Amino acid sequence: MAASAEYSPRTAGLTIRTPEDARFRLLHRDYCEGIWRYLRRLGLTSAEADDATQQVFLVLSRKLSTVLPGSERAFAYQVASRVASDIRRGAARRYEIPSEGDPGSAAARPDDLLEQRRRLALLDEILATLTPELRQVFVLYEIEELPMKEIALILGIPPGTVASRLRRARDDFKQRAARYRNGGAP
Repeated sequence: MAASAEYSPRTAGLTIRTPEDARFRLLHRDYCEGIWRYLRRLGLTSAEADDATQQVFLVLSRKLSTVLPGSERAFAYQVASRVASDIRRGAARRYEIPSEGDPGSAAARPDDLLEQRRRLALLDEILATLTPELRQVFVLYEIEELPMKEIALILGIPPGTVASRLRRARDDFKQRAARYRNGGAP
């Protein structure tokens, strides 16, 4: 599987037998890439994000009958936050050498791929310096483009806290990016 924001797992093998199967397939189609990107930006390696995405959709498939229509995306991102936290906690107890795949398509020029890989690595490096609370809000709002109200629901915090964390995360991100542009480490 390619390790990029272009993640698109195979769904052709899913058999639709019930309306709930159809609902799950639509949710998988609509949210899988976003969940994978969110997990990557929360600090998981590509391989961990692949596994975590599967875990998220396994939980979603088991609990789908209890999830109210219209709140599926919030539920999936809540599960993704918990799965990422569990994986990071587990990774702290073991040593692994992260493996990174190709961040772009095979048709891209090598120079472009190298630049894209460098920028993604820098983004990941800066995001890794943010606290988990700030990183979650920043990624959900700035990268996944979710509305603040939905982020509040996903994280189980008041909308004002989302706004405050987003402001702090933006300030911190801008400072670190400026430090990098001026020749320093993020």
